[in-house]
Amino acid sequence: MKLPYDPLEAIQTLSNADDQMGALIHALGPYDIEYRPTLDPFETLCQAIVHQQLSGKAAGTIYRRFIDLLAPSECPLPHEVLLLSPDDMRSAGLSGAKTAAILDLAQKTISGLVPDGETLSNLSDEEIVERLTSVRGIGPWTVEMLLIFRLGRPDVLPSTDLGIRKGFARVYGLEQLPTPSELIDYGDLWRPYRSVASWYLWRALEMEDEVLLP
Repeated sequence: MKLPYDPLEAIQTLSNADDQMGALIHALGPYDIEYRPTLDPFETLCQAIVHQQLSGKAAGTIYRRFIDLLAPSECPLPHEVLLLSPDDMRSAGLSGAKTAAILDLAQKTISGLVPDGETLSNLSDEEIVERLTSVRGIGPWTVEMLLIFRLGRPDVLPSTDLGIRKGFARVYGLEQLPTPSELIDYGDLWRPYRSVASWYLWRALEMEDEVLLP
């Protein structure tokens, strides 16, 4: 699926702005993000809530059981979810906290606070973070992953993400992990393509030391 921004322009901009990032991009090669656009924020956020702190296999099993409660629907709809009792949802393997979060998400979707896909696409990153983090159980990191991988926003920096902080320390030769505020300050160099820089920092953790950077 084609991104809503030009990856070649992004990596050229980053390389011109930051020699270290440019060397990392050269070492890792093309930008190949797994972009899966979403038209249904409610379904995407339901999946995100279910997957929190679980392996992919376990979360997938629980999510399928949750969807089975809504049969014959093949995807969750807010008004149908609100017809379920908390006991029904827990019977699918959802914890009490995740049950409460999904019910809150359904209520806020019906109220319009959590927008539909078309409305979401017209909101700024900041507006999306503000709206979606009002939902119980959804924090900034979850919304940042949505922005990068499901909405294709080019300028998102998940500064609290441990993988990005580790990647930055490795690439820039730091003995200690940068604080989120330090990462944000340095990341000004990467605007307006901080999402792309973030992806390369994640990938940096996969590289062998001898091919990382001189």
